[in-house]
Amino acid sequence: MWNAVILPLYTKHPKSLPFWKYGSFVTGWCLVLLIPGFGLGHDLITLANVVDPGQITADEPIAEVFSPEKAARYLDTASLHWQKSRNCAACHVNMGYMYARPALSMFLKDSGEVRGLFEEYVTKRWKERSPRNIQETVVVTSGLAFNDLQTTGRLHPITRQAFQVMWDFQREDGGWKWRNDGYPPTEYDEHYGVTLAALITGIAPDRYAETEEARRGLEKIRVFLKNNPPLSLHHRAMIAWASCYVDDLMNDQRRDETLDELLTLQCPDGGWSTPGLMADWKGLKRLDGKPHDTKTSDAYATGFTIIVARELGVSNKDPRLRSGIDWLLGNQRISGKWFCRSPAKDSRHYFSNFASAFAILALQSCDKLPGWPLLKKSRHSLLP
Repeated sequence: MWNAVILPLYTKHPKSLPFWKYGSFVTGWCLVLLIPGFGLGHDLITLANVVDPGQITADEPIAEVFSPEKAARYLDTASLHWQKSRNCAACHVNMGYMYARPALSMFLKDSGEVRGLFEEYVTKRWKERSPRNIQETVVVTSGLAFNDLQTTGRLHPITRQAFQVMWDFQREDGGWKWRNDGYPPTEYDEHYGVTLAALITGIAPDRYAETEEARRGLEKIRVFLKNNPPLSLHHRAMIAWASCYVDDLMNDQRRDETLDELLTLQCPDGGWSTPGLMADWKGLKRLDGKPHDTKTSDAYATGFTIIVARELGVSNKDPRLRSGIDWLLGNQRISGKWFCRSPAKDSRHYFSNFASAFAILALQSCDKLPGWPLLKKSRHSLLP
């Protein structure tokens, strides 16, 4: 007996199958028949059965069609294998997983074990000892808060506790001690951690940003950003995104200028380049000494730019965003990931995991996947 499963079908050839031809998420679906035994979406990936996802390489073939199920399967495999082998929360692997994985839950159920790891930091690890790295208080809290927003829409009590720990480790100057491992934009300077903390506080459910502890922390963040001007377009874009939810971070003129800068950097193929978003960062060098490639599109910059543009009021019908979405739909690899060259060195390219999460979030923000939770919350968004 054949089983009927509904899945969206997109090809990697935008000219023959432009995504806007199908309108919204609901209207672009088709019926796919699956042979029993192939079990699409039914075999749960867990810590017990996860396998090594293998090396991330630029020469992995591009998929013939976009598959949200394969994206979910890859994210599960990469994050659970990291958890099984490293047992830690990391910006470049499972933080983005916590943001994006709920967007794929209808295609493949997740085990809940990555969420369990993040909660364990709050319920056990931080109770037994002080955080090993201060930045983990922001990383864990951001994962939990974004995940709450994507799932229940309510602030979980454990997430509220995580916020309390995060604020406890905020310095008087408004920042957090942030590891500089040489991996921009997430693991390089304190500015990223501060703007991430501002963003997650602003988007947290149940009007958390209006609590007294959040108000105190946000006021310190405003002081930090005033005393530490952004060094790159990526820094400015993070502030612009956070300013959709937190007052007095960026005025309307600077927000519009930042949006214009982002959209101007679109590559001819429709995507954006992560090094391109950091090209004005004076003194920024790759760890391997190679030149920055500002002309090659990648999933992180493309996803990030689309999300920020949507948050700042750009319609999903805008031709520039349509081209960006087509680029994402047409550049998923056969494993389900999107390859993104490390902005630091040509080695393991773990940044591809974070990039893949942002690809999913961008598709969700433009109604190619269901349930984008932010658009109606942003004060600057225009629907659709």
